[in-house]
Amino acid sequence: MMKRKTNRDYIRNLNRHMDISCVQSIDQKVDIDKMIFYAKQYQFITAFTLPCFTPYVKEHLKNESAIKLGGVVGFPTGCDSTASKIYQLQELIQLGCQEIDMVMAYSMLQSDFDSYVFHDMEQVIKAAGTTPVKVIIEAPLLTDIQLEKACNMAIEAGASFIKSSTGWIAKPTTTEVIRKMAANIKGQVPIKAAGGIRSLETVKEMLDLGCERFGVSVNSAVKIIEEAKKEVGEN
Repeated sequence: MMKRKTNRDYIRNLNRHMDISCVQSIDQKVDIDKMIFYAKQYQFITAFTLPCFTPYVKEHLKNESAIKLGGVVGFPTGCDSTASKIYQLQELIQLGCQEIDMVMAYSMLQSDFDSYVFHDMEQVIKAAGTTPVKVIIEAPLLTDIQLEKACNMAIEAGASFIKSSTGWIAKPTTTEVIRKMAANIKGQVPIKAAGGIRSLETVKEMLDLGCERFGVSVNSAVKIIEEAKKEVGEN
């Protein structure tokens, strides 16, 4: 097994483990432009926006080969039909998205429709082909039993990452949520933490628990990166 990097290595290259996002329904062009500016300045690994802004973001990142274009499917509720999610996925891939974050049908999981939830994930991931799909499980809303099911199903369905939250819900992703996810995932699939992550201290705690990627809104992403630069002694 490949040795995991030290936390200091992650902190030094934290921009390459952070997805900068502008995915709230209230985000306007001025907010998208701000995300694009900071994505370029800090070279975050992926920039995520809502589908209507995808062509705009693609155009403005076209000369930034190190920054991937991200797209969201079934966002934010996960309640779209499987056919609708596949259509969204295919459209986003055609538009140039290189990573997809798909919301699990978590209300169906809470309603004990486990086979539906698994089939939904599996079909979308299959349709994505070689494009990585991160499955968002909205972990803060799940019971321990539901969380275990969600993690196991996402692993079996072939998720590239399991992501904690959309960031749209009132409950944040805490270190305890990540701890529970890690205990269920057992290193089989990387974890992406998202939803209320606003400090380097939180990032460091989650790195200790095995997180490989972080989804962070624009203002918080900039704040965290500046804290990280000071931590490793960079200007």
